Amino acid sequence: MTTSIRTIAKVAETSVSSVSRVLNNSGYVSPDVRQRVEAAIKDLNYAPSKGARMLRGEASQMIGLMLPSIDVPFFGILANTIERELFERGYHTLICSSAENEDHEARYVAMLRAQRVEGVIVASAYGGTAHLQPLVDSGIPIIAIDRELVGISDDVFMADHAEGGRIMARHLAGLGHRHIAVVGAPGHSQPIQLRLSGIRDVLQEIGYPPAFEAIGEEHSFVATYGLARMILEKRPEVTAIIGTTDIAAVAAIHAARDIGRTVPDDCSVIGFDDLPEASYVLPRLTTVAQPIREVGLEATRKLEERLVDRQRGLERRPVSRVRLPVRLIERESTGPVPAGRQG
Repeated sequence: MTTSIRTIAKVAETSVSSVSRVLNNSGYVSPDVRQRVEAAIKDLNYAPSKGARMLRGEASQMIGLMLPSIDVPFFGILANTIERELFERGYHTLICSSAENEDHEARYVAMLRAQRVEGVIVASAYGGTAHLQPLVDSGIPIIAIDRELVGISDDVFMADHAEGGRIMARHLAGLGHRHIAVVGAPGHSQPIQLRLSGIRDVLQEIGYPPAFEAIGEEHSFVATYGLARMILEKRPEVTAIIGTTDIAAVAAIHAARDIGRTVPDDCSVIGFDDLPEASYVLPRLTTVAQPIREVGLEATRKLEERLVDRQRGLERRPVSRVRLPVRLIERESTGPVPAGRQG
């Protein structure tokens, strides 16, 4: 049962107005009455509602977390990490999943402002940022994760996606693969575009043919499976596939096997993310590991730093534009180019 101010007054043997003055720290209350009221509050485990705290102008202790999707494992891990870290720091999290839809993001922006969130951590689905401007206009600190928000937030924490693309291309080239395909989604994603840029740069630098690219908009196993199968059937010369994510890479392994090609003997496959499932798929997936949890933790710490500085009226600290390192995890899904197919 919810404890009311009247219940506190009854237990403390005083008036409702006296309890209200103690809760709001306004007006005179004798030391004896204050002691009884505070004891009753503690005994009854009373906590004022969020609405009451907001009416008094107190901090909401609410943080908004806006993500493109939470049914994609990467964002699920990110959301879990941030929510738990914020909870440990005394905040509650409003998780907003925009379903890769900019209009949904705009509606969530309005909701977050109405809830008087203290700060927002954002991985925006699209490159546009105009719909996020109301958060800036409201003076709400914003931390960007996994992708930049130019003109909206100077603080960004993300993996070095371009270097990840370079690592994938170098790994396959080092194994002798010249005819490489790239499969993935969603094409509008800034991280995906950065990984593609890294892949293209390496292949151009070493004088290899450009990769065959099959980039869709739906980031799912089913959709990327179709892209991988199409590439393998139309381009039989392909000896290696880069999945822009682990989901795309696992889909490519299944597509290769379904058309009778063995991984890695006939076709090597590499992914990006190093999701927990990557080491359990057969063959175990070679991938580029990005520090998913570290991105979430660093962003959370920076947001709290911004909130504390604002509360204390301190001068704004330097911005943080952090690209966390990625690394190659070699497992069983990549190997040397098949004999006789080096050219």
